[in-house]
Amino acid sequence: MKDSAAYTPPKVWVWDKPNGGKFASTNRPVAGPTHQQALPVGRHPLQLYSLATPNGQKITIMLEELLALGHTGAEYDAWLIRIGKGDQFGSGFVGVNPNSKIPAMVDRSGPQPVRVFESGAILIHLAEKFGVLLPQAGAARAECLSWLFWQVGSAPYLGGGFGHFYAYAPVKIEYAINRYAMEVKRQLDVLDRRLADHEYLVGDDYTIADIAVFPWYGGLVEGWQYGAAEFLSVRDYVHVRRWAEAILQRPAVVRGLMVNRTAGDPSQQLRERHDASDFDTKTQDKL
Repeated sequence: MKDSAAYTPPKVWVWDKPNGGKFASTNRPVAGPTHQQALPVGRHPLQLYSLATPNGQKITIMLEELLALGHTGAEYDAWLIRIGKGDQFGSGFVGVNPNSKIPAMVDRSGPQPVRVFESGAILIHLAEKFGVLLPQAGAARAECLSWLFWQVGSAPYLGGGFGHFYAYAPVKIEYAINRYAMEVKRQLDVLDRRLADHEYLVGDDYTIADIAVFPWYGGLVEGWQYGAAEFLSVRDYVHVRRWAEAILQRPAVVRGLMVNRTAGDPSQQLRERHDASDFDTKTQDKL
């Protein structure tokens, strides 16, 4: 195995130089705000502060699904948080999410605003608030939550592990790429085996488990995640591909993937969403 120059960790780690790579300007070993910046507030009950990463897409898909089901209380304003520019370290954002990660949401539908951060927590909050897309009891609820938290626990190996070392790290490290490629392929096999005899992750019904898993693993097998489809032989996972293609047929999913998006086809970028009509009038190709 080829290896980079030998590195011996010091007795005590000290942050004394940039780490390089795409996210070097926003990485730091401490929490808290770096600057004063209030968050905007729109007119709808739900205020989302996000970016169209896979974690952000979970929530915009969920909100669009709720609206498609007729839940008008799920109307929302989606504000763009540019993580490459450090918006997530503004004082207002840190007040909503002390962990400085997107997505973050404020539910203003009640007498007092309620902050919700971490994508899994937001999905559960919305599912319980509107009584849909999460089984209410029994084995089905347990199965749904199990797959939701499978995604929460597994995706860092796909993103911060494989994605970082394969696509973003300033140097290619064979050991790191091999380690995380092996784990991602194992995860795809877990999904493929489950979906071989289940239409969706919980069974016959589409749930927040599918909404959580799709932007990460559906994006991977559909070819838009890290440019790694060929490298990971994603065509081998035929049941994951069938499931992903079925989900992509849902109009709410198509809309959700567009919100807070800042790259790719301008007609598919709705950088901020404040009204349902914005999909027809405010995509980047029309501005």
